[in-house]
Amino acid sequence: MSKTYSLSDFDFDLPPERIAQVPLPDRSASRLLHLDGDRITDRQFSDIVDQLQAGDTLVMNNTRVLKARFFGQKDTGGQVEVLVERVLDPRTVLAQVRASKSPKPGSRIRLADAFEVGVGERAGEFFTLHFDGDVFELIEAHGRLPLPPYIEHDADDFDEQRYQTVYSSAPGAVAAPTAGLHFDQALLDKVAAKGVRIAYVTLHVGAGTFQPVRVENLAEHKMHSEWYTIPQETVDAVRAAQAAGRDVVAVGTTSLRALESASQSGALAAGSGDTNLFITPGYLFKTVTRLITNFHLPKSTLMMLVSAFAGYDEIRAAYAHAIASEYRFFSYGDAMLLTTHSRATRN
Repeated sequence: MSKTYSLSDFDFDLPPERIAQVPLPDRSASRLLHLDGDRITDRQFSDIVDQLQAGDTLVMNNTRVLKARFFGQKDTGGQVEVLVERVLDPRTVLAQVRASKSPKPGSRIRLADAFEVGVGERAGEFFTLHFDGDVFELIEAHGRLPLPPYIEHDADDFDEQRYQTVYSSAPGAVAAPTAGLHFDQALLDKVAAKGVRIAYVTLHVGAGTFQPVRVENLAEHKMHSEWYTIPQETVDAVRAAQAAGRDVVAVGTTSLRALESASQSGALAAGSGDTNLFITPGYLFKTVTRLITNFHLPKSTLMMLVSAFAGYDEIRAAYAHAIASEYRFFSYGDAMLLTTHSRATRN
């Protein structure tokens, strides 16, 4: 009988100094903890080329982070902070709005002392905001890059470059798919030269990725929803790897969630949609056989996901090793290479 896990099973003590506050100057200079079954190997991220084989398919999330954070004023004069959660259409967004009193539908908010938006109806915890011009242009011109809440400095010019993957092309996220931050173009070229096929999905990471799980019973947790799309070209690349008996390697939990969401009928299918797929131990992975990912927050849905992927006890041991070995944690930190149970110790 399989174990039933609770929220407290995914807690661990992390010394604050292990949280990376700034990125390394060189993207591929990060460390890589390689977990294969119960075997832990310390590597450098640039070693990833040696861990991939010709015929493998590497799947990356090409979302681009919006400058989604704004400070402004309500028409009553009160201060507000706005974080765009999702672009609905070229003039409408869903956003978190923090203020001493919530703005009323029909009111106006001036953002960045540059332009005004109209407040529409509430949508759960979010507000609908209506722009008078192109959403993407106004966000890029006047917004601020929203760094994760555990990073203790405001985004600067270096962050604006380093908190984006080198292959980001589809604007829409409010947080970076951070496993991809370790790849520079030179490393991608080496991967491709080895005969590894590189394919892309898009999943626009929402601010909900940082929301804590607040219920001890995981069955009661409501997963945030995010939009994704899987191109047919990516489906073809995945099928080619599967037919050859090679690995489908997801770069980041967002790529994995997109692939697994599009595989719920059994086989991976091209298309777009919303996903609130919540992966916990016991989940049967349908498409992804290896995962490149950063280290995740205690009690987070992503800790549950990697525990489902590589094994609960194995992840506990790997995280203990990483803390003792002074790995850097979270968005600007080091990376892990994980293998599913079914493929562990293959190489």
